Amino acid sequence: WCCVVRYVACRRAGELPQLQMFFRNLCTSAAVVSPAGIQAEALIRVKILAGLTDSQLERLAQARELHRVPQWRVIVKQGERGDAMYLILEGELRVRLLTGDKETILSTLGPGEFFGDLSLFDQGPRSADVVANTDSTVLRFTATAFETLAKEAPALAAPFLLATVRTLAARIRADNKRLGNSVKFANAAGI
Repeated sequence: WCCVVRYVACRRAGELPQLQMFFRNLCTSAAVVSPAGIQAEALIRVKILAGLTDSQLERLAQARELHRVPQWRVIVKQGERGDAMYLILEGELRVRLLTGDKETILSTLGPGEFFGDLSLFDQGPRSADVVANTDSTVLRFTATAFETLAKEAPALAAPFLLATVRTLAARIRADNKRLGNSVKFANAAGI
């Protein structure tokens, strides 16, 4: 949050003509812009990146690809081999399974969330489709980029990996609870 507050304060102060000369250098350093045009305040909204410093965010942004996704576009397709995870900066996406013509929505994701994380580690088949409900902006982070980051900047890769694993653990616990509740319901109903 420090980076965001610093950015907003600099931005507002920098808009006053009388103060521009004092805030010019400070504001440009607070709004870290990566080569892909990604600003630090956009990355801070991604929960797994919240604990990183401005310089770590800048380094991480260099390993990612910014994608603007139009509404209704399928970003990942169930069964296709994956090699990247995606961090959501803007928009809304749905995770779905298709059975024939029937769509089952597993989850709705928004800014600050991520998907495709398993493919970052095993490059296996996608377990579901992810579709943009609205025009969205995502960052694509490939398995190759993560491997390079782990070799060149382990001090950055470690907190990223730990935050990702914590989120995965929370998802697995929630899924186990839902499955347990479904089994209890089925047993109680005699199914």
